[in-house]
Amino acid sequence: MMTDQIAPSQTLNDDQLDLVFKALSDRTRRKLLAELARGDASVSELAAPLHMSLPAASKHIRVLENASLVKRTKSGRVQYCALQAEALADADAWLNHYRAYWNDQLDTLQHFLESDPS
Repeated sequence: MMTDQIAPSQTLNDDQLDLVFKALSDRTRRKLLAELARGDASVSELAAPLHMSLPAASKHIRVLENASLVKRTKSGRVQYCALQAEALADADAWLNHYRAYWNDQLDTLQHFLESDPS
């Protein structure tokens, strides 16, 4: 049972979680994050393999920035992006709450199946 655990909404900022999950809901943005997990990259380096224009890539990056998943810096005319994985920690904590719930449910089912004489 999960009575000793704090509900995720009690510890996490719901508005920030909304931004993170909104950012992660798009496959293009997930691809951008996967690329940035390898290391910092310019906007043009991020856009090229996705065959997307720089303005389109910038729009996706802006969503990631708003969710605090990416930090953009400028060097001359080139904009570089870096992954900020800390924002994923809140989402992971939220998911862990439900992971524990499902583990408890599966443990209960296992116990029932093992103790049922039929």
